[in-house]
Amino acid sequence: MKNYYRQSLTLSVFLILLNTINSPIFSQNSPSKTITGIITESDSPLDGVNILVKNTLRGSITDLDGNYSITAAATDTLVYTFVGFKTQEIAVGNNASINVTMQPDATTLDQIIINAGYYNVTDKEKTGSISQLNAKEIETQPVSNPLSTMQGRMAGVNIIQTTGVPGGGFSVRIRGRNSIRIDGSEPLYVVDGVPYASQSLGSSMVSTVLGGTQSPLNGISPNDIESIEVLKDADATSIYGSRGANGVVLITTKKGKPGKTSFQINTGTGVGTITRKMELLNTEQYLAMRREAFTNDGITNYPFNAYDLNGTWSQNRETDWQEELIGGTAYNTNASASVQGGNDNTSFLLRGGYEEQTTVFPGDYKYKKGSTLVNLSHKTPDNSFRIQFNGNYVADNNNQPTTNLTREAMTLVPNAPALYDSEGNLNWENGTFNNPLAALEGEYISNTNTILANSIVSYTPYKGLEVKANLGYTKFQLEETRTAPHTIYNPAFGLDSSYSSSTFNNGERNSWLVEPQISYTYALGKGKIEALVGGTIQKEKTTSLLQVASNFPTNSLIYNPAAAANLFISNNSDEVYNYRALFGRLNFNWEHKYIVNATARRDGSSRFGPGNQYANFGALGVAWVFSEETFVTKALPFLSFGKLRASYGTTGNDQIGNYGYLNTYTTEGLSYQGIQTLSPIQLFNPDYGWETNKKLETAIEVGFMEDKITLSASWYRNRSSNQLVGVPLPGTTGFSSLQANLDATVENRGWEVEIETVNIQSKKLQWRTFLNLTIPKNELISFPGLSASTYANQYVVGEPLNIVLLYNATGVNPQTGTYTFEDIDGDGIISKPNDLKSSANLDPKYYGGFRNALSYGNFNLDFLFQFVKQQGRNYHTTIALPGTMGNQPVQVLEHWQQPGDTASQQLFSTGSNNDAYAGYLNNYDSTSSISDASFIRLKNIAASYTIPSLLSSPFGCQISVEAQNLLTITKYEGPDPETQIYGNLPPLKQINLGVQLTF
Repeated sequence: MKNYYRQSLTLSVFLILLNTINSPIFSQNSPSKTITGIITESDSPLDGVNILVKNTLRGSITDLDGNYSITAAATDTLVYTFVGFKTQEIAVGNNASINVTMQPDATTLDQIIINAGYYNVTDKEKTGSISQLNAKEIETQPVSNPLSTMQGRMAGVNIIQTTGVPGGGFSVRIRGRNSIRIDGSEPLYVVDGVPYASQSLGSSMVSTVLGGTQSPLNGISPNDIESIEVLKDADATSIYGSRGANGVVLITTKKGKPGKTSFQINTGTGVGTITRKMELLNTEQYLAMRREAFTNDGITNYPFNAYDLNGTWSQNRETDWQEELIGGTAYNTNASASVQGGNDNTSFLLRGGYEEQTTVFPGDYKYKKGSTLVNLSHKTPDNSFRIQFNGNYVADNNNQPTTNLTREAMTLVPNAPALYDSEGNLNWENGTFNNPLAALEGEYISNTNTILANSIVSYTPYKGLEVKANLGYTKFQLEETRTAPHTIYNPAFGLDSSYSSSTFNNGERNSWLVEPQISYTYALGKGKIEALVGGTIQKEKTTSLLQVASNFPTNSLIYNPAAAANLFISNNSDEVYNYRALFGRLNFNWEHKYIVNATARRDGSSRFGPGNQYANFGALGVAWVFSEETFVTKALPFLSFGKLRASYGTTGNDQIGNYGYLNTYTTEGLSYQGIQTLSPIQLFNPDYGWETNKKLETAIEVGFMEDKITLSASWYRNRSSNQLVGVPLPGTTGFSSLQANLDATVENRGWEVEIETVNIQSKKLQWRTFLNLTIPKNELISFPGLSASTYANQYVVGEPLNIVLLYNATGVNPQTGTYTFEDIDGDGIISKPNDLKSSANLDPKYYGGFRNALSYGNFNLDFLFQFVKQQGRNYHTTIALPGTMGNQPVQVLEHWQQPGDTASQQLFSTGSNNDAYAGYLNNYDSTSSISDASFIRLKNIAASYTIPSLLSSPFGCQISVEAQNLLTITKYEGPDPETQIYGNLPPLKQINLGVQLTF
């Protein structure tokens, strides 16, 4: 592995050196020449202006007198950019000298094009709430999942990485949790106009190392993405109808650009480690705890299985198990190449990429991903006919241990034996030690293949009218296997391969989409009207097969289920989802000041019963650009931009799975007279229908001093009702619940603030700052019959959904040394549910990001701090009883020792003290298990430098250093404040060195 890393680094250095070599390999057909000129602002020279040869990294910068010199070919185009001025492009042609006068750009809002899904709109004239992330921000992050790139960068978008294991999952919430169902608040993902399923085909029975299922967004390479837009309010999402209730994430891949054919090569390599460790007891502290526990319990002779104390294991040994099991270095390497070009009528792009990551676990485990992106665009000279094809293929292979060693790293006693014996074999210490590395004898292997393809064909018969069709296809295949050979068990048990087992999960999802559309733009006096009408036909088929095989004749056949003596099919399903819709948009814009936007959709889903399959959704958005009013500009001359906007509408939700309204049956595995028997598992209910979400928003957007300061502040309120959940049934029915609509309402409301400032805009130095802040509030505002339902111990009206009901901890009894709790019902017993009356909100109180972007000449620096204010479950929810055989956080040293002591932790016990053990169990569900989990994290920092060409070469080179999760500031009493799961690997701290070559 080290040799592989050195080879990657050597390759990077070699590619840097190529920039200074006038190699014939990169010779061009068109000869290069030196172009000179002067750049001015009015009559004054302007220094610090960037000049680039279009579609390359070759560039120059003006001096104090505005002079510049650059090497280019006659077929090249020069691009002149400077903060606060309009970008200019000038073809070289036969010119040997090009002088340019830069034009001030009072506002760039009308130049920023926002993808709103079925239509585009400028940032200045949008009526909805849409956040955008561009390719420049995405490319500076050394990550493999697009969701990672969004963390901390968008107001109202809360993304949590659940594990640091490659390929693991994410939790995504756009403006909070809308559904009582845990899995009912996922947003809709759309890639190049084609819906992309957010439900993973993985099984938690197989992918235990990931702490859940793998992320389906692994099927998209971040390096292939041009932009990500997140639609949040009703005006932006209602055109997606039933699928837009939880927000919409639009991912647009890169497209070919007209111009001379150009090539780009990117390569990078880096390292990763865990973000932080827990402070645990050392051997001396641990053994003192154990001895005190036996003393407290009145046990003078240590039992035979107290190997850490009775002399079986050395009491002088000390091992940092966090360093041994999760303290390794993960190496990552990535490389990509692209070629693009064309003319004004036809352009193309072809990209290919490969990345490889190892893990921090012991052993040779790797996550590999290969990707290919193809884009072809063509239009007729009169621009009446256009066709575009996008094809994206991603294959990844994930090889990991079968279990996450993080929990063992936290709990293994510090004086436990060595992992290997003198001969290099796993050490079982004569049967007294359960070696954690035995789990590495098993293996988790996952192979996925993702295909996304779409074609957009459009025809403009006459000006203003466009007829378009969007044709899409997606295919996702998954094969994952988890093996458990008998060698994972202690040899003292005397087991053989008949105790070996494997779990196989195979899934496939195919989906096709047809969307015909007609749009029309009509000029009306000083305004214009835009109309859009379209339809959607989508069909999705999903198959899955989950098998458990055991009792193999030999472990060499463990990957062959046919070789197992026992084969159990846990799940075998074949599901079809049909979706139909009509949608429309009507936009009225008068003098670019008064804007009204109406959107609507009628949806039909096969997930509902007859009579309830169709529903209507719509929204109205309005905006007033008051900075276009003369009386405003006269009264507020410092105001460069101002807009008020508001929206209200409805969206829906059908994330309930297929066939939920039907009577369904399963096989019992038993037969009667040779015929397999069936048993019902779900009752028929044709009456339930769409879950609806009513969204309201108001916002103000302003810019001051020629937009050197811009501010956007919005207030939103979303109410989700007609909740699709399992309604509890009496046990006498034979069913625990019935899928139905529950008359409960969940509300999400809050504030979102985004600020951008141009701090320095000198001729050489530019510095911009971006701040986003979200203050959310989630509340269950109604739930009829809650107290009599099975949800009574989970939810409380007037409280958020993400709460935990707890005992109120009242400290440690100074006389007995055990935990005490408030007896709410006064019966003298601490018990559920009567005494679970305290609640803790685990939703963030606020979250956001603080980003700075600086540039000086050819040097660029960009860094982002992510911050979250929240509470979380601490170590009390996962540690063993202090005093038993297992390591503990150092906080347990603040414990009770004798009558009269005031302490935060109860006395140590081996478990023989019933009162201490009961206190330990109750403490798990008490307010003591909640503590501050706020954090500030240096989420991303990226520095790059474009090397000026030393020779007359059409060759450009940029070197960069990127870091992710570099610093975390927190008081959290647990491994990581983001994951908050004791057994999950924290996100990794990564540092990468990269090189980009363009020619």
